[in-house]
Amino acid sequence: MSEIDISQELQALRTTFGDIRTVIDTDSLEADIERLNEQAVAPDLWDDPEAAQKVTSALSHKQSRLKRVLSTQERLDDIEVLAGLANEEDDEEVKAEVRKELAALKKSIGDMEVQTLLDGEFDELPAVVTIRAGAGGVDASDFAEMLMRMYLRYAEHHGMAASVHDTSYAEEAGIKSASFEIDAPYAFGTLSVEAGTHRLVRMSPFGAAGKRQTSFAAVEVVPLFEQVDEIEVPENDMRVDVFRSSGPGGQSVNTTDSAVRITHIPTGIVVSMQNEKSQIQNRAAALRVLQSRLMLRKREEEAARKKELAGNISASWGDQMRSYVLAPYQMVKDLRTNHEVNNPQAVFDGDLEGFIAAGIRWRKQEQAASEAAE
Repeated sequence: MSEIDISQELQALRTTFGDIRTVIDTDSLEADIERLNEQAVAPDLWDDPEAAQKVTSALSHKQSRLKRVLSTQERLDDIEVLAGLANEEDDEEVKAEVRKELAALKKSIGDMEVQTLLDGEFDELPAVVTIRAGAGGVDASDFAEMLMRMYLRYAEHHGMAASVHDTSYAEEAGIKSASFEIDAPYAFGTLSVEAGTHRLVRMSPFGAAGKRQTSFAAVEVVPLFEQVDEIEVPENDMRVDVFRSSGPGGQSVNTTDSAVRITHIPTGIVVSMQNEKSQIQNRAAALRVLQSRLMLRKREEEAARKKELAGNISASWGDQMRSYVLAPYQMVKDLRTNHEVNNPQAVFDGDLEGFIAAGIRWRKQEQAASEAAE
């Protein structure tokens, strides 16, 4: 029987993991955990429930991150011992176990490496995702709802807390638009690569039999700022409408005018909120999202001015960033990274890891190329 040799692959993994540990800075991470632990055991912690929730959430995230680093180090050490044992005893079952663990380690370390690329100014923040149906009639409305379900399933698979802010249902099927919050560390950095125009090609279940239909939906991702002190919105710049929350078909789900829609008159930005029970809560939540969008808009305008002064005014994102093809063949392909899979159903069920990882790496390469050209 031949020996199993993983020495080169293991060395490459150790080198990559060493770089990851340097970026993560485990010493600093342990210091943060110690500081947060002290805050978490303070007797007056829950006098302010909102602040307490932030402390416990940050502590849990940092503990989980440190545990993952230490666990990966142990697995790297253990697999080397296991490979030696497999060769010593010439045990095919153990060799198969080594190959399986090596593949799992490659994926885990690859995922960790991608996360270290999330070093943007707002990458650590929660995200607000807005989906709008585009061209394509009822198929586009149905597609928008498919995308909403896809992202909510992705969040569920990864333990990310998600809450729907507002949904505008279409008359026949699907949604006109929807907005939801993903409250998890690095949610914005992770999901921001999903922003852009998505295209669906399929045999329409709503039109004439045997006819292919192309439809579009737009995905917007903005960071949700904890406080946006530098963005003040004068009352005169806002139009606030209140209405009753409703579900599909106009079915009343609330007997009071608790839902709130804020229109920012100078920019035309509209934010609706109906997931809270009181009008005051919905107004506060909607204002926070509006301020976050205005903050991001301000930063994007500043970045655009800098690019224009540098002579580079090409957009970073194309009009169409991903295609979902269900007929005449099965494929989902990202047009920026060329990452593709032949199982659209798995993607619509939330299996987005490959697309997101490829998108984050692509974005980092684009940023590096832009900086090198300046």
